[in-house]
Amino acid sequence: MNRFIPTPSISLVSVGPFTIHFYALCIVAGIAVAIWTGDKRYRARGGSANVVADVSIVAIPAGIIGGRIYHVITSPDDYFGTYGRPLDAFKVWNGGLGIWGAIALGTLAAWWQHERLRKKGREGLLSFAHFADALAPGVLLAQAIGRFGNWFNAELFGRPTTLPWGLEIPIFNRPFGYTKFATFHPTFLYEALWCVLVAFVLIKLERRFTAGQGFLFYIAAYCFGRFFFESIRIDTAHVIAGLRVNEWMSIFVAAASSYFFLRVGKSTIAPSSEESGTL
Repeated sequence: MNRFIPTPSISLVSVGPFTIHFYALCIVAGIAVAIWTGDKRYRARGGSANVVADVSIVAIPAGIIGGRIYHVITSPDDYFGTYGRPLDAFKVWNGGLGIWGAIALGTLAAWWQHERLRKKGREGLLSFAHFADALAPGVLLAQAIGRFGNWFNAELFGRPTTLPWGLEIPIFNRPFGYTKFATFHPTFLYEALWCVLVAFVLIKLERRFTAGQGFLFYIAAYCFGRFFFESIRIDTAHVIAGLRVNEWMSIFVAAASSYFFLRVGKSTIAPSSEESGTL
């Protein structure tokens, strides 16, 4: 008997006048885990409670906006092409958050809010490097949870496969030219597992890092895996010199974060054992 991962038959539920999309629930659940984990780790390093939540108030909306902007810019035909609908660019619940835009704008907003708190004299405020390190594993877990939103939406899967863990995709969700194939690589699951693995490795290794290296390790390691997951996806994407745009982004961001990881590592100030290794 063939085994496979089924695609959920429903992706939303109506409660009175409200419609709840499971994609959105996955994003919200991931955010909650990131904040809880980040706060716990931040306090373990000597920081004050609620700092993570206060920064997240600004960083999370900025991350979502940044992720959506990146997605729309790199998929313009879906919204502004011949059959595109510009207003769909605002329908985040239908899927489509570019991680690169989310990280870039979310991190920038987090730094800005962190600086505001510092200038206001907030007690128990650690450096932004320590703040970012405390958040890194939780953000990875949030990304892992968020990827299951793609599962509910039957999107962003990989090439056809007959492996036992192949993802069964309904015929109306299959891309043009792939309608005769029933199962595909579950890239959402590959990426989710990779994020969990990187979070685990980061927690084990961070005692050896100086402040800021943990966050840079997260970026570099995530990009390394994302390059391979991106290479087997079959959804429409712009291609440059034989590689998808997100593959190029993975290479560029991984190289940049690796460079800064090594540069920061030259610092002689290393975190104490009490500041590291806490989930």
